[in-house]
Parts: sequence; structure tokens; C-alpha cells
Amino acid sequence: MNSSVVVIGAGASGLIAAGFLAQRGARVRVLEKMPRTASKIRISGKGRCNLTNNMPLEDFIANYPGNGRFLYSALHRFSNRDVMDFFADLGVELKVERGQRVFPVSDNAHEVAQALERFARGQGAEIYLAHKAVRIEAPSGRVQSVVAEHKGRERVFPAEAVVVATGGLSYPGTGSTGDGLVFAQVLGHSIVRPRPALVPIRVEEQWALDLAGLSLRNVEFQVENPQGGRACYFGELMFAHFGLTGPIVLTASEQIGLWLEESGRSLRAFIDLKPALSDEQLDQRLLRDFERFSRKQFKNALDELLPKRLIPVVVSLSGIDPHKECHQITREERSALRFLLKQLPLTVTKTLPIAAAIVTAGGVDVREVDPRTMESRRVKGLFFCGEVLDVHGVTGGFNLQAAFSTGYCAAHGVPLNVR
Repeated sequence: MNSSVVVIGAGASGLIAAGFLAQRGARVRVLEKMPRTASKIRISGKGRCNLTNNMPLEDFIANYPGNGRFLYSALHRFSNRDVMDFFADLGVELKVERGQRVFPVSDNAHEVAQALERFARGQGAEIYLAHKAVRIEAPSGRVQSVVAEHKGRERVFPAEAVVVATGGLSYPGTGSTGDGLVFAQVLGHSIVRPRPALVPIRVEEQWALDLAGLSLRNVEFQVENPQGGRACYFGELMFAHFGLTGPIVLTASEQIGLWLEESGRSLRAFIDLKPALSDEQLDQRLLRDFERFSRKQFKNALDELLPKRLIPVVVSLSGIDPHKECHQITREERSALRFLLKQLPLTVTKTLPIAAAIVTAGGVDVREVDPRTMESRRVKGLFFCGEVLDVHGVTGGFNLQAAFSTGYCAAHGVPLNVR
């Protein structure tokens, strides 16, 4: 009789693990508490699904601020190129966009989710929807079965191995409610406190909230830490009705959350609207513009320098009379404007809660998991993959790549008795 494996969770890592396990000859049963598979994938990348990144593999580890070194073996066993080839073989045509982000040509995340489900089912994995795993039975330190609840009744699924692919705590509406962390803790694993990563932030300034929907590209976001130093992030950010979001804000957010917790107070932040220009170069640019528009009022002279919606904000914060003609602006006023353009001030009050985060930082302590096989070092036959692990990356396809790579390793780490 073939080995029986239960995979808990039909997301990115769970479906990859299930498909490759079934391909190896195991009897695989996937327990998914939601009414359909891959709920989080279907909303990822704003519905487009950034499924990996096309940068050189040797550069990948630096994009995982959360335990990137743990992924070294997994990324080499199932690399970004392997992921792209895998989806191409499933009929998902891919494209590479800015920042080497890889998307389906269709811009439809459902296509990726459907391909993963098709792969798992096509290899012979059985998927049980609306089946909520409630506990893992592991007497004497070895997994024996998983108990699941369906329509108010419990059902026991015997298993020689269990792969926990339940995700973290972000986007709980997709089913990620921390179940796997509970299973792991009950079975003796240490859990690194979950916290939001890749999450928008709240700011105090009303003018920022009024700019909701405005995106700024090629700017530098600077955050002042409790010791007075600054962390800097270059790229794109977006104003929202609650504060700030966008790639560089999301990348900064985990560190911001830790600093907010450490200091117990708001943080100062700044946007350099012209990071490519030095102070001297920016001053020369302002001089040229003011000479060119010398008879225009100040409020009408910034159209070529700033996005239209941002101009009233900068004019107001500069302290310069908006009706003043440009040829009347003093050197001191120009200097203050230059400083403002390089350090547009904001006050960061908090991050959004973990439920609003793209990924969860924290999770199962990776020191208790074999990085080659994803098997628990505490319980025989217990495997972890995906966001349930204390591993996370920046935006750009790195988190889904980690899910695919760890799912692949778990699938090939399970020892099988195949007849």
C-alpha cells in the first residue's frame, strides 16, 4: 500500500507539495477549510499574481529579511527558473515587468490558482474542500493522523506524514487564521511571535490622507529610528485614505512596526521627492524654473516640477505666499523650498494590523525545521512549508517563490513507501 500523506492547506505551498507528492506515488489528501483552493493567490498582486522574480538566483537571499539563509537549499532545488518552467508547462504564459517581477500574461491570478489545482488533481491528489483540520495526532513523537471537521462532524484521516501549509495570519478572509501555528505549538514547536510584514502604515498629517490615490515613483522614503538614524528606501509609494502604501512603504513596514513598538511613540519620516538631484542641482533647477516663470505666481510655477495634486501641499508647507511672483521669491525662501522637496515631513503613528498585511513575519521557528526537507526536528513525519514558517521576503514575487520552493522540498522530503 502506498504511503498516505495529508496536506493541510490548499494554497501555493500546499498545492505544490500535494502535486509533487502524488507524482512520487503517495496517496495524498489535501484538507482545505475554505470552499475553494488558493484563495490568497486569487487576490495576490492586486488580482494579477506576481508569482516570482526573474533576477539572478544568487541575488534572491538578500530579498528575504526574515531568515533568508534558511531558504538557500530550497531556492536552489526549486528555483525561480524552475517555477517559470513549471507554470509554462501548465499552459500559463508569463511576462516579466519592471523590477523583474513575473506575472501571467493574462494578468489574472485565477489562472495561476487554477493551474496549481489542476496540477495537484492531475497527479492524483484528492482535495477535500470545506474540511477544517482541527488537530494533528502524533503519539510518541510521530504523526499518525489528522482530525478534520466537515459540516459539524469530525473525520479522521490516517497519515504517515503531514505537511502543514496553512499560511500565516494575513488576510484571514482567505483562510489564513494561524491554525498551523497552533498545531505546531501543541506538538512542541517554538513560535516566533507573528507580526505584520509588508503592511501599509498610518500617518498623522491630513494633507497626506487628502492625497489618497496619488502614486509617486522614483522617490526616497526615509524613516528616522528611535536612535536618530535613518533607514532609506527608494522606489514607488502611494498615498491612501489611512496613510501610505506602495512597494517601498511595504518593504519598510516591518522595521517601522518594530521601531514603533520599541519607542512607544510616533516616528518621523520624510519623502525625498527629488533623490536623483543633489541640493545644489535642485537649487539650480529651481532657479531656472523661477527665471522661466518669473512673472507667474508661485502656486502656478511648479507644474513641471511636481505632480499636480501635490503642488498645493508643497506650496502650503513651504510658507511662501502662493500669490507671490517667482521673481520676488527670496534666496531664503528658495532654500526652504529646496529643503522641503528633499525632506517632505510625515509622522508615522502605526502600521495597519496583521490582518491587512500581505505576509506574516514570525511563525514556526526555522531552527526546529530541516531546511533541506522541511521536516520537523521535533516530530517525525511532520513537515512545514510556506508562510507558516518564520520566513518572509520583500515585495516582488519573493514570498510566493518561497512558498513554491519550500512546498517542493517538503514533497521530496517525505520518505515514501510506494508499491
